[in-house]
Amino acid sequence: MSISNPRQTFLNPTVPFAGTILGGLLPGEMMLLQGSIPKDADRFQIDLTCGSSVSPRADVAFHFNPRLGRSPCVVTNSLQGGKWGKEEIHYNTPFKQGQAYEILLLVLKDSFKVAVNGAHVLEYKQRVDLDRVDTVCISGKVNVEAVGILPSSAPDSPSVSLSSDSQMNPITSSSGDLSVPFSGELISGLAVGRSITIRAELLPHADKFGVDLCAGSDIALHLNPRLKKRAFVRNSELSGSWGPEEKKLAGAFPFSPGTYFEMIVLCDAQQFKVAVNGLHLFDYHHRVRDLKRITSISVYGDLNLLDVKIL
Repeated sequence: MSISNPRQTFLNPTVPFAGTILGGLLPGEMMLLQGSIPKDADRFQIDLTCGSSVSPRADVAFHFNPRLGRSPCVVTNSLQGGKWGKEEIHYNTPFKQGQAYEILLLVLKDSFKVAVNGAHVLEYKQRVDLDRVDTVCISGKVNVEAVGILPSSAPDSPSVSLSSDSQMNPITSSSGDLSVPFSGELISGLAVGRSITIRAELLPHADKFGVDLCAGSDIALHLNPRLKKRAFVRNSELSGSWGPEEKKLAGAFPFSPGTYFEMIVLCDAQQFKVAVNGLHLFDYHHRVRDLKRITSISVYGDLNLLDVKIL
């Protein structure tokens, strides 16, 4: 994922860094950080704070602190009234000295969810009111190339399209929001090189969900992850009849209840290529050869939809 169409960016900031988040953070927005970790790094931290006061120190709504010493871990916490709360320690850390990183922080109404290099790492329940957060601070031994605030698709938005680029094939919602079940129109149909990105959060007790790319009454591509069976089923329904199911994956089943995911469907000349959380999972050869016939998308099932766009 790259920083495209952000509402605010900080490029190559000098660390330690403190930047004002214009308008604060809203549920559904994301913060994306890209950079690398020096070979001699021992720790660094990213703080979402309520102002930038040093004395007294501003409250820290979310303290994200990777440590790369003898016992690598990620520590999360909050600071209120000059006092730290109870630490939450996560030992499954993805950070390594001398390597690049991409951190994606999803803002929800009552929690922050963090993915690193395409894989979910942790969820942190908010302890400070989100509407107080207005600053991002970065310190420690870390190189930062870019920080981007990615806007959410607001429920009252007239369209789901997130770009004014004349080369973009927009998706517009028939209902004007991202409520599930979702139905959107692919203006002018699909074409080779187009990609559809779906960002969503699975419900805590999710069983299954579906994504359909439709060509009139036909379903050109039916994506159906089934969480309890840990199966990612693909198929097509043509002239009222389902074809043979495909289930084989190139990697592990990527979905779990209550977690965030990003799915990318790339339309290639001979097949769809599908990746989840940055990892390619499978190809699905076209059963509808006339791609321009594929003019709508449906998303349904046990999830909260955060964003749908096509490039």
